[in-house]
Amino acid sequence: MSETTEHDLLDLLELEQVEEDLFRANVVFDEDFPLYGGQVAAQALRAAGLTVEEGRLPHSLHGYFLRAGDASRPTLFRVDRDRDGRSFSARRVVAVQRGEVIFSASVSFATPGDGLDRQGPELPAVTPPEDAVAWVVPRMFSMEVAIPPEDGVTAWPSRFWSRFTVPIGDDPLLNACAFAYLSDVSADLHRWDTSGFIPAASLDHAFWLHYPAPMDDWVFTDYTARSIAGNRGLYTGSVFDRSGRMFASVAQEALYRKLR
Repeated sequence: MSETTEHDLLDLLELEQVEEDLFRANVVFDEDFPLYGGQVAAQALRAAGLTVEEGRLPHSLHGYFLRAGDASRPTLFRVDRDRDGRSFSARRVVAVQRGEVIFSASVSFATPGDGLDRQGPELPAVTPPEDAVAWVVPRMFSMEVAIPPEDGVTAWPSRFWSRFTVPIGDDPLLNACAFAYLSDVSADLHRWDTSGFIPAASLDHAFWLHYPAPMDDWVFTDYTARSIAGNRGLYTGSVFDRSGRMFASVAQEALYRKLR
C-alpha cells in the first residue's frame, strides 16, 4: 500500500473548472520532493478529456517535464483545442504553478473502431500477483504493487504487478488517468554499470493506450532498458491486463546526474 493515506487517487483527479478550458487541481499536501510527475500527467489528461465529446477515448499522450512541481500548491491546467475531426480530437495542455509551465503535453483521443487486432509482446510467465512479494510504493496514493519473487525486490523494479485500491468503475477516462498516474513509476536501468550516477528527473514521457483496461484490477508492467547516452536514460515498456492482453505501451527518458 502507499505510505500516503490522507487523500486518494480520485481526489487527485477531481478538477475544478475555473473557466472554459481552464482547470485547477486543488488537492495539496506537504512533501520533501518535487511533485510526482505521474500525478501531473494524469491531471493533464483529465483536463484534456473534459473538453472532448463523449465517446472519444484517450489513446496517446506525449509530455515534457519542464520544471519541478510543488505538491503544496494548486496546479492550473490550460487546454488548447487543436482539432476535432471525424474520428480524432487533438488537445494541448500546459500545467502551471507560480506563473511558470511545469509540464506540457499533446494528447490525442479517438473514436473506437473495429479492424486489425494484433499483439507482439506477450505477458511473461511470472508469478501471479496473489503470490508475488508486496512492495510499498513511496509518495503515491491508492496503489498496491507486487513484484515477482523470481525478479527480487529492488528500489527500481522493472517488472511488477499493480492495481489501485479505490473503485474506479467503468469510466474509460478515469481509468486512462489512473494509468497515466502509474506510468511514471521509474524503471530499472541498472543492467549497466551506473555507479557514480543517479536518476535525477524525468525528462519526457509518452504512452499509447491500445484498449481500455480496469485499473482497479491487477495489471503487469514490463520495462526494458534501451539506452543511456548524454546522461539521458531511455526505457520502454509493455503493460498487460490479467488476461495477457497488452493494453498499453510506455516510453520515458530520464536525466542522470553525477553524484557529488
